[in-house]
Amino acid sequence: MRSSLSYLRWPLIVTFVGIVLAGWLGYRFTGSMSGLMSFLMIAVVLAILEISLSFDNAIVNANKLKEMTPAWQRRFLTWGILIAVFGMRIVFPLLIVVIAARIGPWAAIQLAATDPDEYSRLIREAHLPIAAFGGAFLMLVALSFFFDQSKDVDWIDRIERALRACGSVRGMEVGFVLGIILFFVWLLPVEDEQVFMFSAMWGIVTFLAVDALGHVLDRWGQAQEAARGTAQIGLGGFLYLEVLDASFSFDGVIGAFALTQNLFLIAIGLGIGAMYVRSMTVMLVERGTLAEFRYLEHGAFWSILILSIIMFGQTMWHLPEVVTGLLGAAFIATAFVNSIMWNRRHKGRMAD
Repeated sequence: MRSSLSYLRWPLIVTFVGIVLAGWLGYRFTGSMSGLMSFLMIAVVLAILEISLSFDNAIVNANKLKEMTPAWQRRFLTWGILIAVFGMRIVFPLLIVVIAARIGPWAAIQLAATDPDEYSRLIREAHLPIAAFGGAFLMLVALSFFFDQSKDVDWIDRIERALRACGSVRGMEVGFVLGIILFFVWLLPVEDEQVFMFSAMWGIVTFLAVDALGHVLDRWGQAQEAARGTAQIGLGGFLYLEVLDASFSFDGVIGAFALTQNLFLIAIGLGIGAMYVRSMTVMLVERGTLAEFRYLEHGAFWSILILSIIMFGQTMWHLPEVVTGLLGAAFIATAFVNSIMWNRRHKGRMAD
């Protein structure tokens, strides 16, 4: 079995390269050592922010990856991480400005380099639809886990049993999310209602489409396995994880602009953090950690549910990203401790 330090090889390499680039950017933009140190500090804080906000993402990724073929696991952990780092941390913020300002991609890059304040303003103006879309998508991800009738382990017993009972009603999770959306529409100012509702509906449609497409592709791949090998098995899961990672990245990307308006520094800091999240995912898959800690997955999905509620709340109130990170970490840490306590209580039974 690989040592724990071996999982950190690539993250440490990327960290070194990222720190060098951040220092170069700091000196290039400010021309001073104090500016260089400021950029270095922001890059480190952004990496920590990304890790704290995405640890639950690593757990969910690991849970999905263990159901995929080894070939598709490798594809997600190579190509998937490239899409996650470059797509969401670089292309996504650019795409927002391209759409909001109705300018070309190259003009958006120039805007980010020459007028970061205006670039940041355009990003903030797009926060409402992003939060509505991401909140609806992530809430369905969490509720699909808790409403699953085949789930036979409960962490927060009374609540999770009640949620699983609700899952016996077809489409209950979608109805629940629609109710939450209507509640926030009632709270929002009139001028924001249409944008919020439209974006949240797209979040629901995207989840349902990706989920359905994933089932169709994986079933088709399984049917073709005997004749054509396993190349198609896992494609649905790959697409699902990519959309899920994009939704997880919303709060990190938006939160990053509270620390700096420099697009390139944001990409460096969040990219460093994303590499550590990838390594955590690999370790969870290879070591089977989720099986050893029976409540860890539950903590991750509770964290996702809280994150979705916070994203909805951010459409009306400013909630510091540190709150999101601490709440998610608290749920996961508590689930981890409870798992250890359960293992100790049932040590004899597990040995049998």
